This record gives sequence, structure tokens and C-alpha cells, in this order.
Amino acid sequence: MKIKYKIALYYTLSASLMLIAFAALAYYFSSKSRRAEYLERLEYRARSIANVIIEDGHVKVDLLRKLDRTTFQDLYKETILVYNPEYDLLYSNLKDTTIRTHRSLLDYIKQNKLYSNIKNSGEQVGVYYTEGDVSVIVIVSSFDKYGFQNLQNLRQILLIELITAVAILVGVGYFFARKMMQPIDKLVQQVDKINASNMLDTQVAVKGKDEIAMLGANFNTMLQRLGNSFDLQKSFVSNASHELRTPLAAIISQLQVSLSKERTKEEYQTLLISVLEDAENLSDLSNGLLQLAQSELNQEQFVFNNIRIDELLMDMANLIRLKQKTPGKVDIQFVKVPENELLVTCFGNESLLKVLFLNLVDNACKFSPDSSAHMSIDFFTQYITVQIKNQGPVIPSGEINKVFEPFYRGENAHQTRGHGLGLSICKKIVQIHNGHITVTSTVEEGTTFTVLLPHL
Repeated sequence: MKIKYKIALYYTLSASLMLIAFAALAYYFSSKSRRAEYLERLEYRARSIANVIIEDGHVKVDLLRKLDRTTFQDLYKETILVYNPEYDLLYSNLKDTTIRTHRSLLDYIKQNKLYSNIKNSGEQVGVYYTEGDVSVIVIVSSFDKYGFQNLQNLRQILLIELITAVAILVGVGYFFARKMMQPIDKLVQQVDKINASNMLDTQVAVKGKDEIAMLGANFNTMLQRLGNSFDLQKSFVSNASHELRTPLAAIISQLQVSLSKERTKEEYQTLLISVLEDAENLSDLSNGLLQLAQSELNQEQFVFNNIRIDELLMDMANLIRLKQKTPGKVDIQFVKVPENELLVTCFGNESLLKVLFLNLVDNACKFSPDSSAHMSIDFFTQYITVQIKNQGPVIPSGEINKVFEPFYRGENAHQTRGHGLGLSICKKIVQIHNGHITVTSTVEEGTTFTVLLPHL
């Protein structure tokens, strides 16, 4: 079932139930009011009869008979019974009818002075009336013909009104539900036209400040993010394919040339060394792509522990020596000595942090003329600060904001082996740890990468 039909249905049901409840309450209170009013009328009737027939200390039933023959009886199907305190019937307006009144009822009236009851044939009221030394029991019963007719008319009117109101509610509910769903229908139509090719060029129309407008605005933001992700993915696949193709083509071409004729032992050694370099280049690229893919994962998918950053940096010299063929020189110093080890402890993933600093130190050593890198560690109120410096070629100011993009390599990096993945991996790892990474490059100071990581 469509939402607009659900809205119309729920609106009609809730409003109808409310109207039915109001109508039932109106009928109930009207019926209760009619009954109370008629019983009060019968009580007044009984007391009036008792007051009429007691005169000068005697019960004058003849006067009541005379009044009964004239205008005294004006209630529908009225029955009047008058008893003395000894329960002798003094008067009855019923003719040719056997009268039986239970003694228990008369006892009750005499004891409680007032009795009222509702029967199928109507309402009945009995009073014990005393004037001077004379007392009588008067029982009056009657059927409220006009009151029940009014209730029946009220019931019919309420029923007709309910049927009419429900019919109107169905129409009004559908009209408003359709009106409310029009923006969503338009949004669905616009979204249906969006595909991967026109994602960045298409946006849904946003009008107003309601929840649907907020949905449209958020959807446009999501489209922008998806479009950027698709472009980044296309660029990544294109660059990765190109970078993978180059070493593979070099290996294949060298092997094909070597197989074209017999070679000397020295020529084969030279060829194998060249192929080994291309294979190592291919291995570095594969590892870089794997690390970049891992760095794209969410923080929740990594195991985080308390990591001492100073101890992690102490291992960088040994790791660089194992990674590079030529020994690199790595210096590390503390700007100030921490009084508490928590000031240099970060809540993070040890493997990712090793990749982060290893890439930065490896870059510093590769671009430094003497294959050296200088590291310093400091701490502030919230962050641990690690700086990696080298005296290599200056990064041009126009390229300083692009060095963290995947596969981007500046003009000063063309003579150095690499694929442009290391710094982009570093940025992803820093973001996973809720930190920041920046780079500055000047002739006087060299190139400095600054990493800020929150400490405990």
C-alpha cells in the first residue's frame, strides 16, 4: 500500500473513532440526563399527589379520584398507587386490574422514604409522605414516551452525521495525503532520472524548510559525495592500471629481448638485476595499493590500544635500514621530556601507525642528499606533535596541497623511485586516528611534515 493511502486510511480511522466516541458519549449523557430528569419528575408527581390527598389530618381519596377524572393524569401510561402505613391500598387509577405490590418494596419505601427503579415498562418512584400525624405511601410509574422518542431521534441524527462525516473524512484525508506526498513523488521522479553518468550534474529541487526539503538537501549532499567517490575511484583505477602496466611491460619486454638470441653470462646478470628492480617496483606498488585500501576502512574495523609514540619512533631507524638498500640515518630528539608517559601515548592501531611514520621517514631519507631524516617529538595540552624533516628538494608552492593525493608526484620526485601512494596513505591513517598532518617546504628549513595525534 502506498504511503498516501496509508496516511488517508490512518487519518480517516483515527478521526472516525474520535467522532464515534464523541457521539457515544453524547448519547450516553443524554440518556442519563433523561432518566434523572424523568425520575425527578415522577418524584415531584408522587409528592404532589400525597400533598393533595392529605387535608385536615385525613386522607381524602375522593378528591384524587375527582382530579383523576379531569386533568390530573397527564403522563403516558401513568400508574398511581396510594397505601396507608399499614399497607392497605387506598387508591389506584388502574381499573379491572389485579394490583400486587410486594411487601418488601413497601417496607423499603417506608424505611428509606424514597424509592426509584427503572423497568422495561418505564420508570417507577415511591415516596413515604408525612403531613402532621398522617402518612401515606405513594407509588407512581410511567413510561417516558417523548423522552425515548427524542433519544431515538438523537441516535438517528448521530448515525447520519457519522456516516456523512466518515465519507467526508475519506475524501479530505485522501486530498491532504496526496497534497503532502506531492513533494516526495516529485523527489522520486527526479531521483529516478539520476545515474552514475549524470550524478554530479543533477540535483533534486529543494523548496521550503520542512523535513522533505531537508531530505532533498541531504540527498544532494550524498550525490556530491558519491560523485566525488566515483571520480576518485575512476582516477584510482586508471592510475593503478597505468602504474601496474609500466613495470609489467618493462619485465615482459626485457625477457622477450633476452630470449631473442643467446646472451653472455654478464648480460643475463644485468638483465636479471633490471628485472628484479622492476619486480621490486611492482611489489612496492602492490603493497602501497593494499595499504591504501586498508586505510579506507572505518575506525571500528581496527583494533585500537594504547601506543607509546616515542617507543614506536625508536624502531624507525631499524625499519628503514631493512627497507632501503642503502643505510639511512635517522635522528630523533625530544623537544621536552614528558613528566607523564600518557603525554606521549596515543590510542591507536600499532600497525597503521608504523606504516604512517615509516612512509614519512622513508620519503625523508629518499629525498635527502645524505639519506637522513630528523625527527622530533613534542606534546601539548591535547596532541602529540611529531615532525619529520629533510634537506631535500623544495616542494613548489603550487604542489604543496596536492602531495597527499593518490598517485600524485611532484616535479622534484620524477628522479626518485615511487608511486605517489605513501603520503595519501599517511593522510588516511592520520584521519582514522582523529589527527592532522601538514607539510611545509622552504629553502632555509627544508621539507617538514608535522603530524598531530591526540594523546591520552
